[in-house]
Amino acid sequence: MDIMANLFDKGLDFFKREIVFSISLILAILSCFFVKPSFNYFHYINWDTILLLFVIMVIVEILKNLAVFEILVRKLLVLIGNTRGLVLVLVFICFFSSIFITNDVSLIIFVPFTILALKKVDRIDLTIITVSLQTVAANVGCMILPIGAPHNIVMYTVSDISFKSFFFILLPYVLVSLVFLTAALFFIPKENIILPEMKKIDVDRKNFFKRVFLGVDYFLLLTFIALFILIGNLENISYFNTLFSKWIAGNEVLWGIFASQIISNVPAAILLSGFSTNYEAIIVGINIGGFGTLIASMANLISYKILIREYADFKIRYLIIFTLLNVILLIILFGVYTIII
Repeated sequence: MDIMANLFDKGLDFFKREIVFSISLILAILSCFFVKPSFNYFHYINWDTILLLFVIMVIVEILKNLAVFEILVRKLLVLIGNTRGLVLVLVFICFFSSIFITNDVSLIIFVPFTILALKKVDRIDLTIITVSLQTVAANVGCMILPIGAPHNIVMYTVSDISFKSFFFILLPYVLVSLVFLTAALFFIPKENIILPEMKKIDVDRKNFFKRVFLGVDYFLLLTFIALFILIGNLENISYFNTLFSKWIAGNEVLWGIFASQIISNVPAAILLSGFSTNYEAIIVGINIGGFGTLIASMANLISYKILIREYADFKIRYLIIFTLLNVILLIILFGVYTIII
């Protein structure tokens, strides 16, 4: 009995620590009861995405262990005099960088940078709101060009819509979102930054590569794999196929928003584009749909996982603030859509 109780406690602790991965895994396993497991499962998984995330995480860990982030943070803190200015720079770095390097990559690079910067000036209390706004900013910036996010790359590929047209489809939503971000930044206190004493930077080269590879969040990669399997199975369940065929046509935006909240906007893009050729409406739906729940965009999961690895006790507070900001923006953007149509 003691052994069973101990195993149960360890399992419960793991579930609490890796709740997103655990839920994704459970849903993926449940979906396997409806679609017989086979080698086709391997085709569900976008291995290019998994490999890219792994390589980026390794690069970030190398930069961290070489103290590159430490050096850049020190230079930034010297230039900025107050907390609002610091948060503004950190948020809009994610906005601009996501235009060219995708929202996922932007957050993998700059969320750890942000955590270090706020820790340096003893303003850990601003971490939750800053990372929440960074995630929103990355999801806004990625709307500007079709290369800014995986879901837009998917739609750009299948639709043959030009760069210019893609830009103008989403421009109203980008502009409104920027107003929202700017307004939110005014709630950040404008207080002087107290610079800590800067000690000499020493790079520990002992067991360097071991630390790098141990620093990679492998459960994040497994979360993505579980989600790919879940979506692949959903696409092969006849009930869902019939349902989608019947209801998607003419309701692409609503379905894009709804599907994104449950399966995230990348799989939603793949799913909806298979049942409708109204690509402009799908593009609007999946981009608006990237705001809302934690799972609405895979970028949301990335920033959450990075933050929780550093501050596990922030989990509930982050989810509340993140969800509140995202739901408000989702409602606003849907309102913009109803005005445009």
